[in-house]
Amino acid sequence: MIDRERLKDHLVQLTRDLVLIESTDARPEERRRCFQLIRNHLEEVPGVELRKLESQGYESLVVLPEGCERPAVLFCGHLDVVEHPDPESYRSEIREGRIYGPGAGDMKGQLAILVQLMRQLWREHPGLPVGLAITSDEERGGEQGVRFLVEDAGLDAEIAVIPDGGSLNDVIIEEKGILHLRLKAEGSAAHAARPWLGDNALERLMEAAGEIRRRVFAPLAPARVEADDLDTHWFPTCSVTMMDTPNDSPNRIPEGAEAVLDIRFPPPHTAASMLAAVRDCLGPRLVAEPIVSAEPTHLAPDERFVALTREVTGAPTRLVRACGGSDARFFFARGIPVMLSRPRVGNLHGRDEWIEIDSMLDYFEICRRYALERALR
Repeated sequence: MIDRERLKDHLVQLTRDLVLIESTDARPEERRRCFQLIRNHLEEVPGVELRKLESQGYESLVVLPEGCERPAVLFCGHLDVVEHPDPESYRSEIREGRIYGPGAGDMKGQLAILVQLMRQLWREHPGLPVGLAITSDEERGGEQGVRFLVEDAGLDAEIAVIPDGGSLNDVIIEEKGILHLRLKAEGSAAHAARPWLGDNALERLMEAAGEIRRRVFAPLAPARVEADDLDTHWFPTCSVTMMDTPNDSPNRIPEGAEAVLDIRFPPPHTAASMLAAVRDCLGPRLVAEPIVSAEPTHLAPDERFVALTREVTGAPTRLVRACGGSDARFFFARGIPVMLSRPRVGNLHGRDEWIEIDSMLDYFEICRRYALERALR
């Protein structure tokens, strides 16, 4: 019998400890510190092997029972979080039954659940064929994390569980594709007081970004999108997320400029069709280079996982589509089914990101029962 109050204390404490670590892409030393904290909680479990793997400077941790090469259930998470310019942002607080702090819901809280779950399962059932994989580059696309693990390092499993999409009673069945593009514009420098003598690369870039949104994406969007309606977002979107120029003077027209577009798209669109549509909008001295490219992913969640979600929560469970993407696509490409849901979270990537504590306990119980059923049958 699980002591919910004791479990709650463990999950809250570990989540808050993890949130305090600034494990961003720009801070590899902090990512290493985060891995070490997780190892500290797993190394004392007897009969398990902790494997450190690395690709292009990004570390991953794979934890399996000794002699287990293909677990019945592989739980997977990431410890990297998005960057916040103010170091004081990396703190946590508890209010209204939630843990607040950068990365609390994406996904330090889920990591705390998985670490505590593994400790309990392996202590109560030594050698239980379940596993844990933790990566550190999901926010950059996952190429050196889960993709590396399943395609290069040979990581395999019967089923993967990733608490990084949907909600407690929303299990993902489909995710949009992702295309991150770098737009580059070339111009010619001039004094800003005589703009006719130059060719402003930054203005050229802004005009191109606007033209792409008007010609390609505006015609595909519905007239109205309801914020809480999961069916109204199923159309391609394009967001300008970064814009930069090497200019270092306020009175100089830049000769070069770059921007990054984050494009999400459902079927029947593909990464190739989206890239072609964007390039059709580009004028001279403008190029579009893919950074991350991933096709839409169709998932087929286990009916038993969905049923256990209903049983534990006592609430209806929906099969929904997601406008975001996750590491699920790499498992999907290898023919490994993925269960994709998570505790209740909110304000993801914001300073006041949160995860609901009671839903963490429910999600822990869902995963515990599911792992035992799959691994002991």
